[in-house]
Amino acid sequence: MDRTAYLQQIQQTIENGTFKNNWESLSQFEVPQWYKQAKFGIFIHWGVYSVPAFESEWYSRNMYMEESPCFDHHIKTYGKHSEFGYKDFIPMFKAEKFDASEWAELFQQSGAKYIMPVAEHHDGFQMYKSEISKFNAYDMGPQRDLLGEMKQAFEERDLVMCASSHRAEHWFFMSHGKKFESDIHEPLKLGDFYWPAQPEPDHYDLFGSPPNAEFLEDWLIRTCEIIDQYQPKVLYFDWWIQSAAFKPYLKTLTAYYYNKGIEWGAEVAINYKHDAYMFGAAVPDVERGQFADLKPYYWQTDTAVAKNSWCYTENNEYKTSVEIIRDLVDIVSKNGNLLLNIGPKADGSIPQEDRQILLDIGNWLNVNGEAIYGTTFWRIAGEGPTQIVEGQFKDGETKSYTSEDIRFTVKGSNLYATVMVYPEDGCVKIQSLKKDSHHFTGLIEKISILGFDEEVSWERTEEALVLQTTTVSSAVPVVFKMQLD
Repeated sequence: MDRTAYLQQIQQTIENGTFKNNWESLSQFEVPQWYKQAKFGIFIHWGVYSVPAFESEWYSRNMYMEESPCFDHHIKTYGKHSEFGYKDFIPMFKAEKFDASEWAELFQQSGAKYIMPVAEHHDGFQMYKSEISKFNAYDMGPQRDLLGEMKQAFEERDLVMCASSHRAEHWFFMSHGKKFESDIHEPLKLGDFYWPAQPEPDHYDLFGSPPNAEFLEDWLIRTCEIIDQYQPKVLYFDWWIQSAAFKPYLKTLTAYYYNKGIEWGAEVAINYKHDAYMFGAAVPDVERGQFADLKPYYWQTDTAVAKNSWCYTENNEYKTSVEIIRDLVDIVSKNGNLLLNIGPKADGSIPQEDRQILLDIGNWLNVNGEAIYGTTFWRIAGEGPTQIVEGQFKDGETKSYTSEDIRFTVKGSNLYATVMVYPEDGCVKIQSLKKDSHHFTGLIEKISILGFDEEVSWERTEEALVLQTTTVSSAVPVVFKMQLD
């Protein structure tokens, strides 16, 4: 690839396009309608780190940290780092059981509408055919264009193809291997797998060890290559792109991508964390967490089926499907989407635990999807005693929902009330819909229960809308559909 020519092409696209590389222009971004209707997507962390399948997807960094469990595990399992380094896992990453069509069928059954494979993680291995580096899945390892196969299979089933890039952190991700005798050593140059392996800044230090222009241009070109080859409808970026050095490159990348979306005739979006973007120029994302209250702007949660890792490991600690369904309901009621991660094995097979969780969610959505897809928020998100702890990395503990916890969504003339824990006595009380409620003073014409034939007995009292059922029993959230006048 002629990098200079490609950079000129990027600039030319921006000069001729609607969006320019400044926040004033990029703030004209609008969240795609398809994305707001989709509500539920699948994230996929799969790569070379799936081979050791130990601790987490950060194995490539942690295996070179001398006091980490990964360091000891690596020596005991594979030998000295100077004799077997991270690069030596690449031939072991074969994806011999990977079937993109089989994945697509499962994801469709899960009820997800958009799919977000990790195109490149912090380890620097590209999961697609690339002209930038030979360290990619087409030239090494599986010797297949994995991202390309996914795109074809997903789009055949009307699943929206997206992609994530975690390349930014590669600036420092392999640096610890320079501190002792390992296979990471100078000289390292552009194009090398471990390059640049610069000193790691503090997690929240946005200015320490700033990436240089050579790395930033490489980041820009790599990301634009993903855009041009696979036309993802959403781009997801992990943390650290909010560091000051990235800002001009980030604005250039965003203008290029948004203009490409116009060129394709497609609505596109970017997911970001922290304050990487000027508010309104992309879609904010909360990693492993939620908002406590309804938000007037659109947002997304990204989390995983496992509490301890984003990739497959042999000791994953899984959430229950009911936990995840309740999170989906809560997030959608607050004007957000849920991007749920799974971790395939190195051979490309999806673990049974991940598979079952996806099928459980799909079964629930088959019955209750009309209260999720294409809905919007009501005057309030919900009611009940359970308070969501707001912020990222807050989903490690199971939320103790009760039968008083109810979440609302709206579509057309229908108001949906989802009861998080269905009461054993079949009596549901919705205080927000009581007589003369300041939230709703209109008329309710009809009430039904999604997935159940029983006619609901109901009455609006001065304390609550009281709904009584006698045959309804469920271990998962139950949705009441109310047709309003």
